[in-house]
Amino acid sequence: MNYLIYLFYGIIQGFTEFLPISSSAHLKVLSEFFGLKDPGSSLSAIVQIASVLALLMYFRKDFRTINGSFFVDNYLYKRKIFISILIGSISIIFLGGFIKFIIPQFYETYLRSNVLIGVISILTALLMYLSQLTKNKDITLENHSFLNSFLIGLAQSFAIIPGVSRSGITITMALLLGWKRVDAAKFSFLLGIPAISLAAFVEILSSIKGNLLISYGPLFAALISAFITSYISIKFLIRYISLKGLKIFVFYKLFFGLLILFWEFVL
Repeated sequence: MNYLIYLFYGIIQGFTEFLPISSSAHLKVLSEFFGLKDPGSSLSAIVQIASVLALLMYFRKDFRTINGSFFVDNYLYKRKIFISILIGSISIIFLGGFIKFIIPQFYETYLRSNVLIGVISILTALLMYLSQLTKNKDITLENHSFLNSFLIGLAQSFAIIPGVSRSGITITMALLLGWKRVDAAKFSFLLGIPAISLAAFVEILSSIKGNLLISYGPLFAALISAFITSYISIKFLIRYISLKGLKIFVFYKLFFGLLILFWEFVL
């Protein structure tokens, strides 16, 4: 049974990490809906390692060395992406560290509450809708500014709150700034590599120090399923967003948020 439960965690994590709908919110709410234990922030972050590996696999050509020299004649170096990712990661490092080490109980008790997840889902859906109304989308991975990188990274820092999708909020901010859809999605995914990796690393250390009991067999099943579904999710979103934008996800998040509030206050 543990294997099936962890397989479920992995599938939900993989499909929702890169779709702009919030993986942490879906892991918590869907687990409760099916009568399963909330995996918690620690296990959720650890399973995200598989999502990082899926990102590295998808962008492997961009990370390859050329002539034996790292980043020489490389797409990431030429187009300032490496520096942009560092700049964009500053905010989430400080905010994530503050929440994790200064107010951990507040995070688990209030920020992960279903009511707040529902409200946040609705608000971010409206913000995503506004991003679809912006015109003159001509900023790309080639011509973006470092100020853009910082602002998108600042938006990413709010993804520490369940209900705020990391990919959703970063793509939304990029679109509001005037980025092209595909470039916004690619930068969002690349920006997620250090953010997700750092969160997973911190949670692993915390789990070790706190003697958190984790079943390694089922955890491996979760990692495998999360890797496969994450890769599928990345490929799907980059193709889909270039054609359709975020509209379908706006309606989904609005429905998801309203359904949670109905569940909490009416049922």
